[in-house]
Amino acid sequence: MTTSTRSALQPADRLRQVAVTVAEVFCVVGTLVGVGVIGTRVEESSGGALAADATLVAPAGPAFAIWTPIYLGLAAYTVWQWLPTQALEPRHRAIGWLAAASMVLNAAWLLVTQQGWIWLSVVVMAGLVVTLGLLVLRLEEHPSYGHGETVVVDGTFGLYLGWVAVAACANVTAAFVASGVDPGAPVADVAAVVVLAVAAAVGVVLARRLGGRWAVAVSMAWGLAWIAVGRFAGEPRSAVVGLAALAAAAVVLAAAARQHRTVPAV
Repeated sequence: MTTSTRSALQPADRLRQVAVTVAEVFCVVGTLVGVGVIGTRVEESSGGALAADATLVAPAGPAFAIWTPIYLGLAAYTVWQWLPTQALEPRHRAIGWLAAASMVLNAAWLLVTQQGWIWLSVVVMAGLVVTLGLLVLRLEEHPSYGHGETVVVDGTFGLYLGWVAVAACANVTAAFVASGVDPGAPVADVAAVVVLAVAAAVGVVLARRLGGRWAVAVSMAWGLAWIAVGRFAGEPRSAVVGLAALAAAAVVLAAAARQHRTVPAV
């Protein structure tokens, strides 16, 4: 545990902890809306624009199971940051407000899609990607000091960032299709391959900038692989896009392997 830059508990520390907790509650409410407990499920909102069969870069349904460890991790982080040994940690001081912002943006995205505001959802998603990117960058600047911290914090936000990076590509594509931009095959296939190439490039940049964090790379590869499954086994079918998605997943994992440090980064 770091001690050199710790100071006495400040009112700002308590405010940060409370903000994270309130944001987590808001995130839970937004999730209940998104899964259909309160509102309409995501795949049924926005006129079906975000369904698994809506576009060529939409992941197959099982891909969304990754939200389970992410949401459990966010809940664990909310509790973790309240522990007396964590309250003064410079690491938590560095990421707390960004973590709270990410949870608010997550819930906001779900609520926006309920209204059918597909392009606004793109803006919210972009904000979420930037927020998580900054958060994980700060984790890189403040190395983990224990296994619990690594699993709860680095693992959770790494998975979160990787998945959202892929989801953002799918979100943008869905917005164009919902707006009537649908050139049809083979132009649509080419456009989808370009989007997947961009996703792979993002994965390479994240690997280089964040030290080859496996949680980020595995999460991105998971999403890309399920895009491939959707194109091989679901609708709309496209072997070309499926192969491109698998290639993108391989590129992301290879980039992480290349950048991975002697001391594993999560």
